[in-house]
Amino acid sequence: MPANDATIPHALTTGGSPTFSFEYFPPKDAVGVDKLREAVSNLSRLCPSWVSVTYGATGATRERTFEATRVIRSATPVTTMGHLTVAGQSVDEVRAAIESYAGLGLTHILALRGDPAGGPTAPFEAHPHGLSNATELVRLIKQTGDFRVGVAAFPDIHPDKGDRDLDVQILLDKQEAGAEFAITQLFFRAENYFDLVERFRARGGTMPIVAGIMPVTNVGQIERFRDMSGVAMPDEFSRPLLQRADDPASFRALGIEQMTRLCDDVLAGGAPGLQFFTLNRSTATSEILAKLREMPPRRS
Repeated sequence: MPANDATIPHALTTGGSPTFSFEYFPPKDAVGVDKLREAVSNLSRLCPSWVSVTYGATGATRERTFEATRVIRSATPVTTMGHLTVAGQSVDEVRAAIESYAGLGLTHILALRGDPAGGPTAPFEAHPHGLSNATELVRLIKQTGDFRVGVAAFPDIHPDKGDRDLDVQILLDKQEAGAEFAITQLFFRAENYFDLVERFRARGGTMPIVAGIMPVTNVGQIERFRDMSGVAMPDEFSRPLLQRADDPASFRALGIEQMTRLCDDVLAGGAPGLQFFTLNRSTATSEILAKLREMPPRRS
C-alpha cells in the first residue's frame, strides 16, 4: 500500500489545489496500444494527480484491461487506478480481477455496477453467481485486499431508476460500505453537479466528489453521449454546437470553449478535482487544461 500522502483520497482532501486526472480505455489492437502509449506520454507532461483505465467484463476484454494497465504503468509513474464492474461476471471472476490488479501493483479500484449489455437504459440483470450492485462490490474489494476504493456518482439522474433522492442514498450506501471518493458520470450543467453534492452533504455524505469531464470535439459525440450516459446533452449546450456542424474546426473550438467554461464553473464552486475522459487522445484535454491554468482562480 502506498504511503497515505500518495493516495487519491489524500490528494483530494488535503492537497489544497484541485486534482486533475485522466481516464483511458483498453485498446483493441497494436495500433490502439501505440495510440494509448502516446496519449499517456503526452498527458503525463501535464502532471496528473492520477490516471485510470476502464474495464472489460468478458474474458478477452478483461485481458486487454490488464494489458492496458501494464502499458500505462510502464509509461508513467503516476498512481494508476483500475476500474472493476459486476455486470456479466460471477463473484469468482470479480475476485480474480481484484487479484490481477493486486498482482499489477494497483492499490486503487473504481467500483462500478457496469451497464447491461443493452446499454445504460436497459434493465440490469445480475449474473446468477454474481453481485447485484456497486455497493456489494465495494464491500468485496475492501474484504479482499488493502485497496482505496472509488465509486461513480450521477449529476444527471441515473437512467435506471429516475430518482435523484435514490441516487444520493445509493451513494451514501457506497460510502458506508467503504468507498472513499466518487467520480461523476459526464455532465454538461454545473448546477446539476452542485445539486448532487448539496444533496449528498445534506444527508451526511462526506467523501469528495470529482467532476467527470468529456471534451466535445465533433458532432458525432452529441449522439454518442446519450448512448453512453442515457441522458441527452442539454439543448442550450448542443444547439450552438449544431449550428456549426458543417464547420468542424469551428465546432471543435466552441466545444473546447464550452467545456473549459464548465470546468471553471465547477472548480469555482468547490469541486475537489476534474477527471477527463480522454478517449485515449491527448490534444483536447491538453487544450482545456492549459486554458484552465491560464485563468485566475475564482474558487468560492
